Amino acid sequence: MTPDPRRAKDLARIHLAKKELGLDDDTYRDLLQSLTGQRSAAGLDAKGRWKVMQHLAQAGAKSARGDHPGKPAIVRTDKAPLISKIEAQLAEAGRPWAYVHAMAKKMFKHDQIQLCDPDQLRRIVAALAYDARRHGREE
Repeated sequence: MTPDPRRAKDLARIHLAKKELGLDDDTYRDLLQSLTGQRSAAGLDAKGRWKVMQHLAQAGAKSARGDHPGKPAIVRTDKAPLISKIEAQLAEAGRPWAYVHAMAKKMFKHDQIQLCDPDQLRRIVAALAYDARRHGREE
């Protein structure tokens, strides 16, 4: 299994935010427990790290702000606006990038969203918009 390339960066952001906010270890671990059910950030998946970073950013930590965890690197500029739209839809729904990678696999037989062409990305945007309406998150 390949290691998550964003994991170390996310953990570093979380620990910098902890220091920035002046949280002692017990308070920090209680915060993690209440948000994710884990007492250590090392045990968090991408969605859990995102949730913790969002909470710390709302508390005022500038170092916790960043991209949605797992955001794919895009080489072609014609895909960038669509990927940004998908990122916003994921953030709104509170879902990780793995969700759209699974969509790409199911819809188009691509293992990663980066392999989708712009038309396929538009279809994923439409599917996420449909999902938002279905769950009461109108766009």
